[in-house]
Amino acid sequence: MSVEHLLVSYGDQQIAVSVVRRARRTLEIAVEPDASVSVAAPHEASVASIETKVRRRGAWIRRQQRYFQQFLPRTPERQFVSGETLRYLGRQYRLKIQPHIEKEAKLQRGYLVIRTSQPGSGGVTRNLVEDWYRRRAGAKFLERLEFNLQRFPDPELFRPSGLLIRKVGQRWGSMSPRKRLLLNVRLIEAPIDAIDYVITHELCHIAEPHHGPKFLELLQRVLPDWESRKLKLERSMS
Repeated sequence: MSVEHLLVSYGDQQIAVSVVRRARRTLEIAVEPDASVSVAAPHEASVASIETKVRRRGAWIRRQQRYFQQFLPRTPERQFVSGETLRYLGRQYRLKIQPHIEKEAKLQRGYLVIRTSQPGSGGVTRNLVEDWYRRRAGAKFLERLEFNLQRFPDPELFRPSGLLIRKVGQRWGSMSPRKRLLLNVRLIEAPIDAIDYVITHELCHIAEPHHGPKFLELLQRVLPDWESRKLKLERSMS
């Protein structure tokens, strides 16, 4: 699936837009949680017609971007030194680095304990922490996927063809046209309720690829408190 990238002039500013062409009749504009703008357009739509529609919705796009930008992460870049605060499943843990001949990472009484033969190396500690996050994410996301599938009347109709876990900037998850579920490894830092919201949201995209009324109806039906869970995600990960 190819993506076109446009810069659309709006007043004295420019709006960066990602365009995906699909077999559809109408053009849909969406502002994503990372404040990026995506457009689903018919195959025959001209670039000029897409730009015109984006300009017409410019005020709405800017309002949506300002809303999402207030929740974007503002956490300072980690230094991976003892005493630093890390998050896991919505709780905070202190990083404790201990010299040891073997490499190890484990939770212990409110600490994420890192044992390493190079305790003074931030790079080594970073790798051990990130490897630990990936292992925990792999196990926990599979567990929550199975749990959230049961929200649907026929779970197998909403089962993704695969699960990918990666570091993907500010986007928490996505569902590909081939039904592959992608989750951001950073989501393992969020509370369980928020993780369940992201997974359920993406599973709904198997039936409804776009954020239209039918998608919202389905999400509301299977997860009635999705709005409070979404807010919890945005606040806890800001």
